[in-house]
Amino acid sequence: MVATRRRKAATAVKSAYFEDAMDVDEASGQDSDSGSETSNYGGKRKRGSGSTSARRSTGRQAKKARVDDVEYAQEGSSKSRKVYDSDDLDDDSDDEKVSAKKSGSARAPKKSSSRKQKRSTAVDEDYDMELEEGQQVVGVVVKAPTTGRVPPGQISRNTFNFLSKLRDPKCNDRGWFKLNEPVYRVAETEWKDFVEAFTDVLVEVDPQIPHLPPKDVIHRIYRDMRFSNDKTPYKTGLSASFSRSGRKGIFAHFKPGNQSIIAGGSWCPGRQELATIRANIARNSRRLRRVISDPEFVRYFGEPHPHPNGERQNIFGHEDELKVAPKGVDKDHKDIDLLKCRSFAVVHRFTDSEVFDPDFKEKLGQVASVLRPLVHCLNDYMTVENADDDDDDDDDDAVDEDD
Repeated sequence: MVATRRRKAATAVKSAYFEDAMDVDEASGQDSDSGSETSNYGGKRKRGSGSTSARRSTGRQAKKARVDDVEYAQEGSSKSRKVYDSDDLDDDSDDEKVSAKKSGSARAPKKSSSRKQKRSTAVDEDYDMELEEGQQVVGVVVKAPTTGRVPPGQISRNTFNFLSKLRDPKCNDRGWFKLNEPVYRVAETEWKDFVEAFTDVLVEVDPQIPHLPPKDVIHRIYRDMRFSNDKTPYKTGLSASFSRSGRKGIFAHFKPGNQSIIAGGSWCPGRQELATIRANIARNSRRLRRVISDPEFVRYFGEPHPHPNGERQNIFGHEDELKVAPKGVDKDHKDIDLLKCRSFAVVHRFTDSEVFDPDFKEKLGQVASVLRPLVHCLNDYMTVENADDDDDDDDDDAVDEDD
């Protein structure tokens, strides 16, 4: 549009200049003295002073009008634009198109997306959060406690308080756990620090146990619900296992309500392992009898014989214990009480106040030292058939003398 207007203005200017030139030529062909007028081809026109003067005045008026129109057009155009040479109008119009294209192509500032707006919007606790359509507040994330913390290697009441809440079915679900995850992460870190400190004590008590990092010995808090009628997704305690193979041997489990335990031995061994243990017991049970009858062992785990009421005592009274003699074994066998066992494990319990004691890991180490002979005995029974008792007895006697 701009280029078209400029072309029209230039054409008007050119035509004005052309007509002015014709008037000049026409005036030069007139005879001012005689009042005659010469044609362009050398012929003479009829004289007539009246008609000539009229034509002159008419030409002057037309010329003046054309000059005024040109000046008016130039004056109006100069106010809105620059005056360009007519030969350069086409080139200038192309340049202006490019510049106009560039100016028109400037992108408008992008509007921030709704996700960025949500992220940039600060949520003030004193004000309600603006929710979009379909959103709703499902709960408030609980902050981790800032008080009641303990040094690494100890268990705090905060951890037991969190585990106590998991005993409530209303809290033992994924929604509640997600809102309280900051509290759990602090308890998890505390548990890892304690396991690492206890591993140092346990390795000194039993050199057969490797010094593994906490992640290799602790158990997850998530339950396996596939074959259980209890569909709560989380355990209500923290646990870890230690042995020369990684997760067998000594088992530590901490649970509020005076239910924390340390256990040792072999729990539900495999079919082949159980057959090997029974074969060694049937051949000679003296070593195992001596271990479970030790006074220190009895002080922590109970008398070395089945309880009259079938309760748990020493290595006896487990739920999987046989009611009759195993297949191929005489019911009157002298070691029938041992041969009926399917698990050879003992348990010692601790109160919550004992768990909160700063020296609790050392107390666990003392119990682990009492468990060590049983763990070593069962390891030999499971891996070596017809094990020689004489060397083991000498070794254990030497240990007892050192103690």
